Amino acid sequence: MGLQEVSTTLWQERNLLELLLFKLEEEQLLLAAGRTRWLARATREVEVVLERIREAEIMRSIEVDHVAPSLLLAPGPSLQQLAEHVPPPWDTMFTDHRQAFLELTDEITSLAHANRELVARGQRATQDFLANFVDPSPTGYPSDTHRERTPLVLDRAF
Repeated sequence: MGLQEVSTTLWQERNLLELLLFKLEEEQLLLAAGRTRWLARATREVEVVLERIREAEIMRSIEVDHVAPSLLLAPGPSLQQLAEHVPPPWDTMFTDHRQAFLELTDEITSLAHANRELVARGQRATQDFLANFVDPSPTGYPSDTHRERTPLVLDRAF
């Protein structure tokens, strides 16, 4: 195990972060379009990618801890520390990975926040819509205390 294995692991983790970004964008498109049929599947796919990222982080930690002593670093060095202690061309490659991770993390955080906002907005709209069907009167007609809100009546011919 050496710097090549660390680099390979970083590429795998980077690809997974890009996949997560893609899955979050898919989820956002579904939310924005009001297409909830596939929303649960899209959310499961995000969760699967998150699990794969956690596994990749563990592998990266193992690989980095393995090379740390040869670089005179304590176990668990950051990617920045690693980049500062490796010879060229690894220093540039690890610095590039670090920068990509920072950018992807910012994008993912922003997109996840936007998706949560869309979900909250959709829940409020659904609650408002369903509130129009609520009628506390057992007769089916609005009671005197609820005249300001007339229930929506649906007629069906059978």
